[in-house]
Amino acid sequence: MLPLLAYQVVSQYYRLQRNPITVGLLATNTLIHLRPNFLRHIIPSIDDVWFNAHLILKHKDLKRFLLSPFYHVGDPHLVYNMISLLWKGIQLETSMGSIEFASMVSALLVMSQGITLLLIKSLLVFNYDRPYYYEYSVGFSGVLFAMKVVLGSQAESYTYLHGIRVPSSHAAWLELILIQMVSPGVSFLGHLGGILAGLLFLRLKGTNSGSDLLTLLIRRAGQILSRPLGFFCRLNPFRQRRIFGGGTVGSRPATSIDTWRCQACTFDNSGLLSICEMCGTDRQDRVLPLHHLSRQFDLTREEVRRRRLERFG
Repeated sequence: MLPLLAYQVVSQYYRLQRNPITVGLLATNTLIHLRPNFLRHIIPSIDDVWFNAHLILKHKDLKRFLLSPFYHVGDPHLVYNMISLLWKGIQLETSMGSIEFASMVSALLVMSQGITLLLIKSLLVFNYDRPYYYEYSVGFSGVLFAMKVVLGSQAESYTYLHGIRVPSSHAAWLELILIQMVSPGVSFLGHLGGILAGLLFLRLKGTNSGSDLLTLLIRRAGQILSRPLGFFCRLNPFRQRRIFGGGTVGSRPATSIDTWRCQACTFDNSGLLSICEMCGTDRQDRVLPLHHLSRQFDLTREEVRRRRLERFG
């Protein structure tokens, strides 16, 4: 299973050069799972970080609340989650930027864990028979479900989930049902908490009111987190400057003259591109002649050619 994960990472090497946060999450989860000898005295064992609502609420054990998503019960569990993180992380970090992506992942991790805790506590109040309150769970799945909601929130397209063609905005709910049918022992409330966290994040992000306290707290946390993250991203020796792109996925209207929106994935591309940077779909609207674009951006034909070769190099 681990060579399979390594192959997937190597196959995306050129794209991962521009996604340091995704690389960091992959490395962190893998190192914690492997627990090499030189890190054993630093990394707690899985027995100390299981997510358990009873221990978290009774003993105020924040270590279990924050660290349990980074632990996995076996190689298949790790590889499945990390391949999913690889696919989602590259798309989201490319479209959002590393700093905003890191802030989003941090917010989704805390919100998914918190919502799962509230769901478990609510079932205990209603005397639900199944003892969710004393169950143990680990894994990055809750955050991945939240990321899936964010990724498919604005996409006016369809995706394939285990061979089933479904709208991208409903894929997370269908995956929740399918996983529960195939593996009834997985943490249903953990996955559900991730979906609700993704919906809450989109709701708060789209709120224009400045009086919402939770929205202000999330935005302030993102601003505080962005400063050290931006510093470390600039220190990355393998960081490459983007020539084109830097658009968004369905979050704002494409009003800029030098951008166009892909009809398949809603990614805002540079006006110099004839195909979508995100999904490769051909541009549907009118494409300006090359000499007109050269005058508009004050670039010679050879400069446009050089940049395009560097962009896809």
